[in-house]
Amino acid sequence: MLARLARLEASGAIVGYTVRLGTEAGEQGVHAYVGISINPKLQRDVIRRLTKLPELRQLASVSGEFDYMAMLRAPTTMRLDALLDEIGELDGVLRTTTSVVLAVRVDRV
Repeated sequence: MLARLARLEASGAIVGYTVRLGTEAGEQGVHAYVGISINPKLQRDVIRRLTKLPELRQLASVSGEFDYMAMLRAPTTMRLDALLDEIGELDGVLRTTTSVVLAVRVDRV
């Protein structure tokens, strides 16, 4: 098994490893997806500020109604509420729409 892993690493098929915590450790808190519309002239500054938020887990540029989709994880609904206010008040953010995750049905990440 170790030899096979070594070959896969050497060939570039495996480029790294990660840890996925079990449900109890990894799913604590509140998860939410936030669609964000941004003024194009202030896009770089908004992204820089969003990147500094420790609750931001992923930020993707998307097609459709929003410019970006952010995935957030906050320890409590109160912190999520404050975080959404912070994001909405950033210069350049025109509009946000939030969907709170109630349950994850499939997770292949």
